Amino acid sequence: MEPKSLFLVAIGGAFGAVARYAISEWVPSEFPWGTLGVNVVGSFLLGVLIAMSIINEQVSLEILLLVGTGALGAFTTMSTFSLDVIQLIDSGKHMPAAGYMMANFALCPLSAFIGWRYIPMLFS
Repeated sequence: MEPKSLFLVAIGGAFGAVARYAISEWVPSEFPWGTLGVNVVGSFLLGVLIAMSIINEQVSLEILLLVGTGALGAFTTMSTFSLDVIQLIDSGKHMPAAGYMMANFALCPLSAFIGWRYIPMLFS
């Protein structure tokens, strides 16, 4: 691992984590809408980024490290999603917990697929 690569991931990760925290605070709710939103949007953006890097070769390794691994890796979060599910279940909100899990498992891959498959067509 090169120091430059580590630096890019760290800088991107710091930005992504702060953005996720800010959005979660901006969307206060008993239901974790903020986390669901960042996971769906982040999955979509990562799909676009990866597609652009593979299909059109328009994205450098540095951008992939900074934005993909760093920013979007820290922006989207499985750990917060897991904690949200546990908190919903612990507070007796079993149906919202199930809905939240299904929404994340359905919408995140779907949004990544849409970003990967269809958005690059707009630029080709």
